Amino acid sequence: MRGYRGVKYTLFVCCYVFWVVSALLIAVGTYAKVAKEKDVVDTLTVDPALLLIIVGSVTFLITFIGCWGALRNATCLLKTFLGILVVALLLQVAAGVVGYLFTDLVMERTERLMLNAVDRYREDRDLENAIDFIQKKFHCCGVDSYKDWSKNVYFKCSDTNPSLEACGVPFSCCKPETNQTVLNTMCGYGMQEEDESSARDEVFTAGCLEKTILWAKNHLLLVTGLSAGLLLLEVCMICLAAAQIAWIKKVQRLQRDNENRDRLERKDSLWFPAFADFDDE
Repeated sequence: MRGYRGVKYTLFVCCYVFWVVSALLIAVGTYAKVAKEKDVVDTLTVDPALLLIIVGSVTFLITFIGCWGALRNATCLLKTFLGILVVALLLQVAAGVVGYLFTDLVMERTERLMLNAVDRYREDRDLENAIDFIQKKFHCCGVDSYKDWSKNVYFKCSDTNPSLEACGVPFSCCKPETNQTVLNTMCGYGMQEEDESSARDEVFTAGCLEKTILWAKNHLLLVTGLSAGLLLLEVCMICLAAAQIAWIKKVQRLQRDNENRDRLERKDSLWFPAFADFDDE
């Protein structure tokens, strides 16, 4: 019985932790979505708030099923939870295999997605902050180079562009100055008109796609460890759910056997030996 309680409450605690985290994701995503202006990006690929809401909602539903099934010993809910985890695990493994076999295709799709995000810069505050964070973090600018910012309507380098930021790049592309206390948001103005050797003195010229891949290669152990840890956690939750289902079925089978045995004993008690003596002594 102690073993069963250990399996049950371990599964419940794991699901509960993810359930709380998913609720926080939904809250943050909803707050960010409500706080935006009306005319903002509303597509999943370039809207971080919408992505948080969807991921949080799916995780919330799955972990709620796991929590309730583990707590109430509901085999139907536990089987549903187990099935969803198995499908999710298989999809993740398949995605990893496909990504490894079709690296060029994945890189092409990733580049297209990042260029789409560059094109939507300034239209979504969350997307803008995410791009600025990436460019500062990885010391990069644009997707393939700093010239990619010409694809954005505000930074497009043409004589007909009335924007003050025409032929420029966002301030997050600028190299930080020593002992800088006030942020210079105009440091990237006109940088696209400079050649790479001259622009390199003021801004980062390397693309973020290349820098991100380089960071992943340099931190391969960390990336592999996080991926393996997530998969291992899913496998552990699958094993816990399967163990609880097996234990519940075992208890139910024993209860049925006991009920059948009691029924037979009651039935036998109605019959007496043919020469039984019922006289009072």
